[in-house]
Amino acid sequence: MTSRRSDTDADWSGAAPEFRQAGRGDVATPDSQIATPDGGPIRDLIDGVLVREARTIPDDRGTVCVMFDPRWGFTEEPLAYTYQVTIRPGAVKGWIRHATYDDRLFLSRGSFKWVLFDDREASPTNGRLNELYFDAHHRSLLRIPRGVWHAVQNIGIEDTLMVNHPTRAYDYESPDKTRLPLDTERIPYRFD
Repeated sequence: MTSRRSDTDADWSGAAPEFRQAGRGDVATPDSQIATPDGGPIRDLIDGVLVREARTIPDDRGTVCVMFDPRWGFTEEPLAYTYQVTIRPGAVKGWIRHATYDDRLFLSRGSFKWVLFDDREASPTNGRLNELYFDAHHRSLLRIPRGVWHAVQNIGIEDTLMVNHPTRAYDYESPDKTRLPLDTERIPYRFD
């Protein structure tokens, strides 16, 4: 005889965010729209967050993918500084925010889950949380505005690789990075 798990014992960690709670039972819920008729994603992004999908161009020798080009109009600030970051499988970096610059991250390799939270008092999206996914099929340039809390998790099986082009060079003597613990009560999100 097989025992059935109760709703309170259910493992909801792999479910969509709106279902990651016990007690939903057998309630049928229709899917919400996730794409436009032309194939674009439906997103209700935090004010100032931008995503530009990258195009990879293959030929018989390999591939090329442009990470950043000022002519795109993605940002008005010039390139000031660039660095590369890796994250081991399962690891989470964050919560952090910056007061004086925006991050412009090119998500190059691996599977990422980015979680952004807007607690800027004057923001029209104050209180909004975004959960964004990127992988080899969805390499992108992601802009995270100053003042927005953010954390990233490697949800894949190999190291992730990203390149950041922040709008201001790193200040070694006075780093512009404020941190919160991952389990903070200030942000309504828990990583699996």
